Amino acid sequence: MKEVAYKTTFLSAQMDELSELEQSLLNEAIEATKRSYAPYSHFHVGASVLLDNGVTVMGCNQENAAFPAGTCAERAALFAAGSLYPDHAVEMLAIAARDTSGQLTDEPISPCGVCRQVIIETETRFKRPVRILLYGQKQIYVIDGIKQLMPLSFTEF
Repeated sequence: MKEVAYKTTFLSAQMDELSELEQSLLNEAIEATKRSYAPYSHFHVGASVLLDNGVTVMGCNQENAAFPAGTCAERAALFAAGSLYPDHAVEMLAIAARDTSGQLTDEPISPCGVCRQVIIETETRFKRPVRILLYGQKQIYVIDGIKQLMPLSFTEF
């Protein structure tokens, strides 16, 4: 038996190093954090999706006392985009969060396992990677496709 290591690489950037489109998408995700309903965790997450037709769709986490009934910002945005624009591929997904004190997080947060699987399905559906932007006040991670976060995922793509 031998140990196998997988290496993930992605970019770490500052806001001014990103394109205007990427900055705009991140700003929408930041704005979406203000629409979050998080009375239990007090952790407010926002997401914004850019589609191949240039339309953006925002989403935010929605908590519920019956915890499985809530949803994450990433899924809210991706499912809304799929419902409103079923024939348009997702090009980018931006995610931002506010901590329990209401401040934007210093470091980027990454999608939960369920959201990662939804992103995998989105990439599989449209047979193209989704560029993922994870916002933090100190740095922004730029990830070219979910396989950077899920290297052993099961997909046809």
